[in-house]
Amino acid sequence: MEDYLKKNFEVEAKRPSEEALRRWRSAVWLVKNPRRRFRMVADLAKRAEAERKRHKIQEKIRIALYVQKAALHFIDAVDRTERKKIPDEVKQAGFDIGPDELASIVRSHDIPRLESHGGTEGVARKLSVSLENGLSLSEISTRQEIYGLNKFVEKPPRPFWMFVWDAMQDLTLIILMVCAVISVGVGIATEGWPKGMYDGIGIILCIFLVVAVTAISDYKQSLQFRDLDKEKRNIVVHVTRNGSRQKVSIYDLVVGDIVNLSIGDQVPADGLYISGYSLSIDESSLSGESEPVNINQDRPFILSGTKVQDGSGKMLVTSVGMRTEWGRLMATLSEGGEDETPLQVKLNGVATIIGKIGLVFAILTFLVLTARMLAGKAIHGHIMDWSIGDVLNLLNFFAIAVTILVVAVPEGLPLAVTLSLAFALKKLMNDRALVRHLSACETMGSANSICTDKTGTLTTNHMVVTKIWICGEAKRVENNKPGNVLNSSIAEKVTDALMHAIFLNTGAEVVKGKGGKTEILGSPTETALLEFGLLFQRDFDSQLQENKTIKVEPFNSVKKKMSVLVALPNDNLRAFVKGASEIILGMCDKILSKNGESVPLSEEQRKNITNVINGFACEALRTLCLAFRDLEKTSDESIPDNNYTLIAVVGIKDPVRPGVKEAVQTCLAAGIVVRMVTGDNINTAKAIARECGILTDDGIAMEGSDFRDKSVQEMKEIIPKLQVMARSLPLDKHKLVSLLRKECKEVVAVTGDGTNDAPALHEADIGLAMGIAGTEVAKESADVVIMDDNFTTIVNVARWGRSVYINIQKFVQFQLTVNVVALMTNFISACVSGSAPLTAVQLLWVNMIMDTLGALALATEPPHDGLMKQPPVGRNGNFITKVMWRNIIGQSIYQMIVLGVLMFDGKRLLNLNGPNSETTLNTLIFNAFVFCQVFNEINSRDMEKINVFRGMFSSWIFIVVMISTVTFQVIIVEFLGKFADTVPLSPELWVVSILIGAVSLVVGVVLKCIPVSMAKTSRIFKHHDGYEPLPSGPELA
Repeated sequence: MEDYLKKNFEVEAKRPSEEALRRWRSAVWLVKNPRRRFRMVADLAKRAEAERKRHKIQEKIRIALYVQKAALHFIDAVDRTERKKIPDEVKQAGFDIGPDELASIVRSHDIPRLESHGGTEGVARKLSVSLENGLSLSEISTRQEIYGLNKFVEKPPRPFWMFVWDAMQDLTLIILMVCAVISVGVGIATEGWPKGMYDGIGIILCIFLVVAVTAISDYKQSLQFRDLDKEKRNIVVHVTRNGSRQKVSIYDLVVGDIVNLSIGDQVPADGLYISGYSLSIDESSLSGESEPVNINQDRPFILSGTKVQDGSGKMLVTSVGMRTEWGRLMATLSEGGEDETPLQVKLNGVATIIGKIGLVFAILTFLVLTARMLAGKAIHGHIMDWSIGDVLNLLNFFAIAVTILVVAVPEGLPLAVTLSLAFALKKLMNDRALVRHLSACETMGSANSICTDKTGTLTTNHMVVTKIWICGEAKRVENNKPGNVLNSSIAEKVTDALMHAIFLNTGAEVVKGKGGKTEILGSPTETALLEFGLLFQRDFDSQLQENKTIKVEPFNSVKKKMSVLVALPNDNLRAFVKGASEIILGMCDKILSKNGESVPLSEEQRKNITNVINGFACEALRTLCLAFRDLEKTSDESIPDNNYTLIAVVGIKDPVRPGVKEAVQTCLAAGIVVRMVTGDNINTAKAIARECGILTDDGIAMEGSDFRDKSVQEMKEIIPKLQVMARSLPLDKHKLVSLLRKECKEVVAVTGDGTNDAPALHEADIGLAMGIAGTEVAKESADVVIMDDNFTTIVNVARWGRSVYINIQKFVQFQLTVNVVALMTNFISACVSGSAPLTAVQLLWVNMIMDTLGALALATEPPHDGLMKQPPVGRNGNFITKVMWRNIIGQSIYQMIVLGVLMFDGKRLLNLNGPNSETTLNTLIFNAFVFCQVFNEINSRDMEKINVFRGMFSSWIFIVVMISTVTFQVIIVEFLGKFADTVPLSPELWVVSILIGAVSLVVGVVLKCIPVSMAKTSRIFKHHDGYEPLPSGPELA
């Protein structure tokens, strides 16, 4: 079976090939209800059509952006007077420009038309907005009415009745419905009203129950996925409103908003450039062009959906929602659906195999029953005499055969994956993890390597300056108090230079928050520096007003520095730089003395400063150097890379998050290797890694530059012991991930937050982007967004990933047992006695227990701690393991023996006499069979441990399903006998039924004591780093 599944039903978790997707679709056979089975499967035809639409729109945008032929301008000129007319509702609202005119200007990049409105300032006046203070909150609803909401047209949610309709498309249920209607007609004709209708009505009621339960389950799943989709598209945008900078949801953005853009942001709407530094926009998502576009006063048009590749800036929003090209493009993105997950595909394969076997048994059962009836008629010489009763018998045989098919084709297997994932995603959402791609949740359960950032993931990301080295002295900053940090022995010129270096060379902003309280908006490192600067000089704005910023080179993870060119009040130019200590120190040839003079930097001083930096780093402090250089005024306004004067070395404390050390230990116990990949100083990285339990005595810590200089063979030899990579570039992270995946065959999860981390996130099996520190570009490339940037949350995702995989295995084990027993019992009985002990109604009820209700009970079990005490599932591990086969075969043999004994010798053993003895025995068989499944469901909660009751009462869904199943069973047997072909049972026979079922718990204990060889499976393996899995099985019960 496994070979067949691997050949036809194997797809990659990430970016599966078109060929693999088509191969498994063509291999699927005998689908009872395609509408329901394939609802969560990508529609390749729709996807191809959506792709064509996208290319068409992109081509149109490309022409508008890059070609702009004369014809466009000609059409524009003809149309211009028409467009300039301002709609009445716009005038009444107090605005002087209409939404269509605004959208057209930006979309067609029409500079002359923009200038005719007075440029960006003129458009702002016509929109009644201040470019300094932004709009006021009271105007938002008016602007939304006039200019629209920043939302894209989405397909309306499918109503509940559509799910009912989908559930009714099941071919076998339709055939049974037809049989039931014929049965009612024939029954009334032969047996009269109401006796003749009971059999048919029983089937119809059971079908309606199956449809109702299925539709409710599917509808609830769809609501969960819809909430998830909405959350995935929600982006936080920095805007200026009421004179202060604040964060708002992309959905709340309106025309007239002033948006602040920085590296890695997604542009949330169409707009016009106001001001900024070196703003470069990547328009490839919109136009398909890979070349970035430089935005400035000469080219002020910024389009929604594009990404900020470099620099920073402010823009005025001119169009939102469906009036943007991105809005039209987004409307096509949902077409075709998301790729199916590997487990969904694999279970479609399992369902196909079982369906084929079931079809053979269904046909054989019908043929055997029909042959026995014909043989009986032939023996008695009535082969040519046919009555309506004979027709009814044939119809009943056909109904039983079709019902066997209903039970045999496990339609619920692939859908159980969806149910389990929907449940896991909802729980993970509550635990601050947003899963963007369904397959990531599955894959995370197989992860055996995590490459994590340090800052914000392992640490709190709440940074404070605790040490500073200035003018040859190292000083401690106590509890954010200035104290004697800059004492009287240090000249005022030094203090001024330090304050300028902090306040002028920053990517953060000091704003007035709610209630007039001062707030700092920016990265934690920038915030820590500004908080330190504000201890000495409270007036941040005056520094900015006195000195004009000419050019900014924002920090990025490649250069590891930020530079700024400033015009001082005396008209001189000064460049400031800050960043990674050793890089900035290498750029300096002078140092600031105590009297504020630049003096040459000697080799001995350089050595001393390096020792200071290493000393700070060994205390787990992040170190930064601040420097400046005075420049002559020239036409070339580039920022130099050398001859700087060193001002200070700053040590910033970022404590390790609570619970991280325990989370790392959990990973190691679970066979997951944790590696720290950071841009920080190697000594800082090693100190934090030791504190977290990542770096061991025999582990290797090295810098990215050393790693990238090695050959592939040397890298392969180092990787097993590599635990820390410091001063790494995004390229180093990408190289490490590639080697781990391709050479070491590991399943790799990697964290990232910057724009440059996108390739590594894309390459990894599971890309984990940071929700707080992460850029939109990183989040878009990731599979999971860690909303609280916490390493513990990553471990939680791994725990849930394992839970999904194990839960589906438990459900498959349970369902295959029911399948085998139901098929064999009815088939053997048909061959031996000429009748089936389980009727159509009874089999439909059993089908619902094992399909929808079984999936609800087993596929939604929460994870337990034991999951993280065993190794991950291998990349090519068998899905149906030997342990599962042992349990399936053992339970099936027990149930078939018990039911067989009852069928053929039950009357004698139980002393059943009288006219109703046959019906009583069949009712007992049905009841015992159902209770066997109820107890086997409890058995399936753990495939290897003896104590299956552990945690059962904390899973309320499981308990509700168990109680509901038993309650319905009592109602069917005691009160619905006329419809279900049952009779009420005596208390003694109820006890017998329950005891027969309960014995399966004892059988389960015996089976779990039978050792199973795992040598040939890849579920348990010795890890490449020497990690040996913990023992598992009955000894751990």
